[in-house]
Amino acid sequence: MLLYFIGLIIGVVLLMWSADKFVGGASSVATRMGMPHLLVGMVIVGFGTSAPEMLVSALAAFDGKPGIALGNAYGSNIVNIALILGAAVLIRPVEIERSVVTREIPILLAVTFLSVVLLWDLDVSRLDALILLLVFFGIMFVSIRQSMREKKQNDASKNKLVNGDSSAFHEGEELAEILEDSSVMTTKNAVIWL
Repeated sequence: MLLYFIGLIIGVVLLMWSADKFVGGASSVATRMGMPHLLVGMVIVGFGTSAPEMLVSALAAFDGKPGIALGNAYGSNIVNIALILGAAVLIRPVEIERSVVTREIPILLAVTFLSVVLLWDLDVSRLDALILLLVFFGIMFVSIRQSMREKKQNDASKNKLVNGDSSAFHEGEELAEILEDSSVMTTKNAVIWL
């Protein structure tokens, strides 16, 4: 029994350490690529942390236990939003960007409503799965396109700064300060930790 407890403690410590390095790498990659941190959280970190859940749900569905697959998906979202976000904000309050309130939360509510509509008949068919996958890829496409648009705007600001346009001085100065910040890893280290 003591051996299991020690193994659990060591596992939790390693999980916390690796999660810190993973998030630090993802954040630094986002900063160096000019991507919004929200997009990195949705795509890179979201996929990385959801891979085990996808495997569990797929295996459960394959074994004919759809309740586990659905419970895993909904339970994961409840824990991520209520427990993890709640605990993180208790530790340190989070400043929310306006785009989260105007764009991301309505998308979250719409997808949640869509899943309720698709489950209303107590059956998740292949057509329902196709609809959910199309919505997923649509959201990813729009998010990535929006991120690329913001990156182009940041690059344009940097070019103005390089060409001596003083109107972009503050934007370029802020970006240079961020990239010189010691907490932003080198690209090589960021990719390794990610």
